[in-house]
Amino acid sequence: MGAEVAVRGVWKRFGTGDGEVSALEDMSFTVGAGEFVAIVGPSGCGKSTLLKVLAGFEQPDRGDVLIDGRPIVAPSRRGIMIAQRGSVFPWMTVRQNLDLALDGTPDRDRHQIIAQHVDLVGLAGFEERYPHELSGGMLQRVEVARALVAKPDLLYMDEPFGALDALTRLGVRNELLRILTRDRPTCLLVTHDVEEALHVADRVFVMTPRPAKVARVVEVAAPRPRRMSSPELVGLKETILTELGLSVADVA
Repeated sequence: MGAEVAVRGVWKRFGTGDGEVSALEDMSFTVGAGEFVAIVGPSGCGKSTLLKVLAGFEQPDRGDVLIDGRPIVAPSRRGIMIAQRGSVFPWMTVRQNLDLALDGTPDRDRHQIIAQHVDLVGLAGFEERYPHELSGGMLQRVEVARALVAKPDLLYMDEPFGALDALTRLGVRNELLRILTRDRPTCLLVTHDVEEALHVADRVFVMTPRPAKVARVVEVAAPRPRRMSSPELVGLKETILTELGLSVADVA
């Protein structure tokens, strides 16, 4: 599975009450099929805008986004977005939200797939609950489970673990990596957490302040599972923080 993403000279501007704001300028890069890329950068630099353009929810003013060589002009059924604010259907239970993502799957397989993913994100026993009965962190886990059951070729993630406590965040992230290693979708993750980026990604794109450009691409060659205390990853963290104008001491 997976798909190649090619970005060719993408520009994006938005109109505001004070005029136009340039979010992206002349962005060009390629993400290989099955690759995991994390995108980090200053708050408000255009990371989420870039993700929306890649997923087809926003159209660039100039340039192209190609999926396996074909221009993307709208959201594709091959890709799933996990957004910051969530998009579960409030009138459906957890089970029903996950079941909706399994359209076309034989009925005999659905129960097992749903049970596996509910357990994966730590929601066993909450299958028949509605979104208003869940905490913010639990809702985010439903988002992750719903994306994974669909087995997409492309997974776009915008701070997907932000609402989770530290231990749950690490557990879900580890399980997510295990599943992604098996299914090999192409993943693009926007995150403010440099350690999270280094934990999961094959490459980390470090963005400039708005208008966003790729200031640096950091290769993460360390084998998985990764120990964040290893000298290699500590060094890469320092490299990224320095690029962002920070240091390890600033975030310790």
